[in-house]
Amino acid sequence: MPVFDVDLFVIGGGSGGVRAARVAAGHGARVAIAEASRWGGTCVIRGCVPKKLMVYASEVSRAIVDARGQGWSIAPVTFDWTAFIAAKDKEIARLEAIYVDLLVSRGAKVHHGRARLVDPHTVEVNGDRITAANILIATGSRPRVPAEGTWITSDDAFQLPALPRRVAILGGGYIAIEFAHIFRGFGSEVSLVHRGELLRGFDRDLAAEVEKNLVRAGISVTDDGSVANIPHDVALAAIGREPTTNGFGLVEAGVTLGPSGAILVDEWSRSSVPHIYAVGDAIGRVALTPVAIREGQAVSDTLFGGKPTPMIYHAIPTAVFAQPPAAAVGFTERGATNAGHDIIVYRAKFRPMRYALSGRDEHVLIKLVVDRANDRVLGLHMVGPDSPEIVQSAAIAITMGATKADFDRTFALHPTTAEELVLLR
Repeated sequence: MPVFDVDLFVIGGGSGGVRAARVAAGHGARVAIAEASRWGGTCVIRGCVPKKLMVYASEVSRAIVDARGQGWSIAPVTFDWTAFIAAKDKEIARLEAIYVDLLVSRGAKVHHGRARLVDPHTVEVNGDRITAANILIATGSRPRVPAEGTWITSDDAFQLPALPRRVAILGGGYIAIEFAHIFRGFGSEVSLVHRGELLRGFDRDLAAEVEKNLVRAGISVTDDGSVANIPHDVALAAIGREPTTNGFGLVEAGVTLGPSGAILVDEWSRSSVPHIYAVGDAIGRVALTPVAIREGQAVSDTLFGGKPTPMIYHAIPTAVFAQPPAAAVGFTERGATNAGHDIIVYRAKFRPMRYALSGRDEHVLIKLVVDRANDRVLGLHMVGPDSPEIVQSAAIAITMGATKADFDRTFALHPTTAEELVLLR
């Protein structure tokens, strides 16, 4: 029987890879992990975390406007981009150090460098060759960029030397919409250009309300797909991401890739080579950090924890951190109907109490998609303040199979926005 240097070698130090390495080491496996750039991957370094810090900072301008309507006298304020970037970078560095410390404390061997397969059981990093019984690919994704023009991507937006006065954004997904609000909140003139539906795959009423809020925020929205005639200082391409799987020796090792470059895997996250696994954006299934984390944990629990854990992608909550945000879990109307459900839709739309004094022209939208046959709640879709927090809590009930009657018999917490969930008729 072959003797290997490690039981698991992880290529990629993002959320999925780090979770897999930590869990495997916790189960007693000999683990090594390599990262070519910065620990934390897309989410921590150039994605969810810095973007959310940007959202919080840019929302202050909205809060100031509302506060004046509530009786506060606030002198003219200014925003210091350089100070914000410095504070953001300090926080990201702190989180990156925590990722490394957690790996080391669990006993994983950490390699700072680019790793590649030289054969199905051997990884090379920094000139060293390490044999592994199992290999996990967690190499993430990179932004797509149009073939023509001069563009920055979401990766670059976190490190701009100065706040641009005019920003043109190409894209109709959540990244494009979030950055449109971020730059507008900081005071930039923003134009959003997209092709086809905004927020494709989301509930259509939710997407329509998000579009209205873009316009209400003073963001120009067009659907001609071109920024050529829009005055701008910076053009940001937010047209999706693609798996980062080239240059790792995967094909040479026998790993099958799909047309987009994604690694094809089964429900155990196992590739065409039985001992080579893959998780996260590299497999192109659901490009969300919590999903990558769950996939990484499932691989390690299966291999080393005595807990065989296949991945089941059901009722995954997701959010668009627009201003105000949107969030959803479960089936849309269209999706439920296409899946063969006979549905009833409950909805409410109202101005939240938060805006009663400021007069802000924004509304909360809440929709429940319910199966007519068994009363089970199939989906929840919401736009409005705190909607991601509300949907995350409700996702527990929906995942457990709650019915509309279960929602109805739940006492309301008044006065809140969330109480509408249990008052829909």
